Formats: sequence, structure tokens, C-alpha cells
Amino acid sequence: QVQLVESGGGLVQAGGSLRLSCAASGRTFRSYAMGWFRQAPGNEREFVAAINRSGGSTRYADSVKGRFTISRDNAKNTVSLQMNSLKPEDTAVYYCAAVARALLVVAPSVYDYWGQGTQVTVSS
Repeated sequence: QVQLVESGGGLVQAGGSLRLSCAASGRTFRSYAMGWFRQAPGNEREFVAAINRSGGSTRYADSVKGRFTISRDNAKNTVSLQMNSLKPEDTAVYYCAAVARALLVVAPSVYDYWGQGTQVTVSS
């Protein structure tokens, strides 16, 4: 069982930055690949970024590539999402998720555990 708690969301102007963090419980964090997803009102949950167990491999949605960076610290049981050059269309609830696999995963249906989400609002 893994519990995930996101933090770092808020209101920011377009062009600004935010850093989301996700703290995981348990001593098996390094056994999980991690991902960030987001969901805007009326939309389906969509993939944002993912990272493999070791942190050596990452993948991003085309819409955030070059602006967002996912990273993890296995010693601290955390995964982060640095978001730069934010746009109004980035506004959504952001979720971190964990899947008991070595390789990174893009599909949300595969993930085993989810956090409660943190709101990110980007004003124009």
C-alpha cells in the first residue's frame, strides 16, 4: 500500500512557475514508477509526465515538453514536477500516481495508487 500526498499547487500568472511535490508513504517507494496527470473541468484525466523507478528515464506530454520537468528523490520518497512558463491551459487539478513497475507508464488506467490532487490555476 502506498499513500501519496501532493502539495505546491496555487494561483500563478501566465509565464510564472510552480513546483509540485508528491510525498509517498512506505519503504518501497523505489519499487514504483511515478507519474503526474491532470484533469481540467469537463475533461478526462490526461498524462503530463512520468519517470521510471531509478529516475533515469522520463517522458512528457507534447503540451508540456520543454516547460515541465519531473524528478524523484528515492531517499526522501518524493517525486516533483517543476512547471515553468505556465499557460492558462495548464489550469487543472494535478495528481501524482504510482505503479508497481520498473519502466515508466503513460496510461492512467495502469496506475495502482493516486494522490488526492492539488489545484493549479494560471491566470492570463
